[in-house]
Amino acid sequence: MQTRNKVLDDISQLMTNAMGVAQGAKTEAETAMKSMLDRWLADRDFVTREEFDAVRAMAQKAREENDALKARLDALETPKK
Repeated sequence: MQTRNKVLDDISQLMTNAMGVAQGAKTEAETAMKSMLDRWLADRDFVTREEFDAVRAMAQKAREENDALKARLDALETPKK
């Protein structure tokens, strides 16, 4: 009976060690994947949300100015009676 408990203890210890190794491998894989994704994103010409919003606001303002200038031009070109 003592031998059987030793075998079960050894199996239990082996399983505990295997879970520790699996957890370490998972953490290492996550770190490597995040690193790879960060490098990939850094190599692209993506803009931040703030930059995008700033350019969009500038485009909207330019569009409104163009509409106002067009309206003034149309008013100047319209023959008066």
